[in-house]
Amino acid sequence: MLDINLRDAVRAVLFDMDGTLVTSDAAVERAWLAWAAEYGVDGARAFEIAHGRPSEPTVRTLLPHLDEAETAAAIARQLELQYDDLTDVAAMPGAYDLLALLDRRGLPWAVVTSADDRLAKARLGAAGIVAPTLVTSDDVPVGKPDPAGYRRAAELLGVKPGDCLVVEDADAGLEAARAAGSYTAALRGLDGDVRLGSLAGLVTLLS
Repeated sequence: MLDINLRDAVRAVLFDMDGTLVTSDAAVERAWLAWAAEYGVDGARAFEIAHGRPSEPTVRTLLPHLDEAETAAAIARQLELQYDDLTDVAAMPGAYDLLALLDRRGLPWAVVTSADDRLAKARLGAAGIVAPTLVTSDDVPVGKPDPAGYRRAAELLGVKPGDCLVVEDADAGLEAARAAGSYTAALRGLDGDVRLGSLAGLVTLLS
């Protein structure tokens, strides 16, 4: 736990999307299992590797023998499966209350996701969330665990990465946040500067 007043230290909040603001785990898993079956790889391993990361590096890790054209087709197919499945996608418990609090406080926030722009907007839309600032895999040259996405979001919000709180549910995202120099709030029992049981806990900390 941080030995500071988080409410006073934070100038902006940066959210991961899947599993953090949006309940999309089931849809993501279905897409990876279906894709893995088509390509003859271990579906459970594919889903595990993919958590918190863009599709491209996961596909390259699982299918290193493919040439560039074949790899591009495999990546496109994986994304297609995700685009078509918005079943069960909704806002995470506590998300609306937390975002309302940030708006009342005038605290800027952004979503930084390993999804591409089309998928991010589809899932956020299904969850009823409009992100004032959105950074996707289309906006940065390298995805998480590289810090480029979180640095870009801070830049767009006009704050320093070190003044941002990153809310994450994946080790890759937390690694990216730490590399950016940001505070971290971790879900799913992961290690962050703050451990959250749910987004409701962050409402208390920032109130």
